[in-house]
Formats: sequence, structure tokens, C-alpha cells
Amino acid sequence: MQKVGLGGTSPRFCVFIANRPPLDEYQHDIYRPMRPGEIADIARQTGNHWRKIFNVYAKLAYLLDNDHCRSWQQLRDEKLLQEGSHYALLFNAPDLKNRSPQSLILGKGYADNLGLTAESGGPLDWDMPGFALDARADFIVCPYFDYRQLSNIKLLYLKDLIARNQMLKK
Repeated sequence: MQKVGLGGTSPRFCVFIANRPPLDEYQHDIYRPMRPGEIADIARQTGNHWRKIFNVYAKLAYLLDNDHCRSWQQLRDEKLLQEGSHYALLFNAPDLKNRSPQSLILGKGYADNLGLTAESGGPLDWDMPGFALDARADFIVCPYFDYRQLSNIKLLYLKDLIARNQMLKK
């Protein structure tokens, strides 16, 4: 699968999102690490929506592996999606036959568009409202990265679901 999006060279964790930052620079089908300060620049230019996406992603990444950072804010500003990061934010649709590394698909609407939900004849098992595992435990669908949909309590639940999913693969 050719990756389109932002992240480290060899990500171990990929988040698939149905949209891109609405700036010319992100409308090309390339994959590259983010530059230092780029997350803040996107938030400054596009407003609250993308700021929330990066903040929630940083909070989740910090819960999974703080990467020697003192806070999720430091992880967001100094490491998330930059060179050497183990994370990726992908704008292309996931390859549903060959998924690796661990993957999240953001939002039930996106999962439905990909043909994964029961409404579209897909193989998902809904663990609880907003969270689903593929029948082979290859990926997780979770609420969109937004504070209202993915609160701190739900982030902790997602962290545990990711850990459980990784254990099933071993």
C-alpha cells in the first residue's frame, strides 16, 4: 500500500482519516514526516478542527508510549508524526486485505463508506458504542478525534482496546 499522509518513516501505528487539512500543501498524494512546528502552523491556519485532531492523537500516543516526553503537549510539539515517530496519519483508504501495522479508522461514517459496518455488509464487531474490531482483529474503528466524541475516559478505553487487540495478534 502506498501511504499518503504524514508520519515517521516506519510507523508502527497508523490512523486513517477521511479528510485532510484544507491547505494546498496537503492536497498532494505524498507521505512525509511533519516538520517541527507544523502542527501548530496547521492549527493556526485552519482553526479548531485540526487542532483537536492533533491534540487527541497526541493524547492517545502519550497513553500508548510517552516516548520520554513529560506531557502529551510535548509529544505533540516535538515528536508526533515527525521523523522517527512511530505514528502516521494517513489520508488514503486503508488496504483492507494487507493491514500492518496496527491501524485505527476514524469514525463510523468513514468505516461505513469503506464497506465495513453492518449497514454496508462489513465484518465489524461493535465492542461498545463508537468502537469496533474487524472480525480478524486487524484494525479498530473508533470515534473521530474530537473532544466531544473521544473524551479522556474513552481515550483510556481505546488504549486498553488497542493493547487487547495487539495481544490477540501474538
